[in-house]
Amino acid sequence: MVSGYARFGDLVSARSIFEAIPEKNVVSWTTIIDGYAKAGDLASARFLFEQSPGKDVVMWSALISGYAQNGQPHEAVNVFLEMRERNIRSDEFILVSLMSACSQIGSLELAKWVDEYVSQMSTDLRQAHVVAALIDMNAKCGNMDRAMSLFDDLPNHDLISYCSLIQGLSIHGLGAQAVCLFERMLGEGLTPDNVAFSVILIACSRAGLIDEGCHYFDSMINKYSIVPSPDHYACMVDLLGRAGRLDTAYQLIRLMPIEPNIGAWGALLGACRLHGNIELGEEVSKCLYELEPLNADKLRHMEETLAKQGATIQRRRIQ
Repeated sequence: MVSGYARFGDLVSARSIFEAIPEKNVVSWTTIIDGYAKAGDLASARFLFEQSPGKDVVMWSALISGYAQNGQPHEAVNVFLEMRERNIRSDEFILVSLMSACSQIGSLELAKWVDEYVSQMSTDLRQAHVVAALIDMNAKCGNMDRAMSLFDDLPNHDLISYCSLIQGLSIHGLGAQAVCLFERMLGEGLTPDNVAFSVILIACSRAGLIDEGCHYFDSMINKYSIVPSPDHYACMVDLLGRAGRLDTAYQLIRLMPIEPNIGAWGALLGACRLHGNIELGEEVSKCLYELEPLNADKLRHMEETLAKQGATIQRRRIQ
């Protein structure tokens, strides 16, 4: 009963049933903790975790995963270290959560420590998802040589391992290499999905590879029959905007068959700020305000910045 309510997000009912259990076992404790963690209520999850009389590896995993998946990577690492001090052996799920947390922190030193720890548990390195997480962590933390070595040692490459490495190359300004790796992936006969196209479009945007980005966007639609999501459109707006093609980016938003999201308008506003296009920036900020009225102060600040840039440009013209 507790798991059923928790699974559907009704934590009030789940907690009520949990509290009514006369003799709670580790399964019931873990279920309610996992429910709160997945719902993002880490304060309640941690409180119950501390109250639990017995803690097995699954319970530790629920809390570590909750922190990692809800943007609290430092807490995830701290809980892992506490678990390690109690001589509780990690399983592959905890290792993946730990590496996810490390990826978010971006610390090369921490990544090397985690890599060494995971590598010592040789049985877990036979798990493909563990290796993929290792590649992702090393790539995002800047240890590209290690990420490439792990990738090359894989007997079989899949979309996850390719995307992890492509994303790492993109983060560290190696857009051309990211494109080469994407082409290698296609050459191996793998069919890119919507996530793979998001990754390569972001890589093209960061590296200013306009022709390549437009090619992949067109290929996604016409060759692979993937309907672009709002995020795909946002990537293209960012790509065009960074390159100074503001009018083209604006037209792309206007011609979208779906409602543009904050990401698309935000990317265009950032491009307007970058290139000092005050008139278009004001129009874009109005559209953003309609989507995010609670962020009016932030938008007003960006408008003021645009106005100052415009005044500076005008003074330079007069001089």
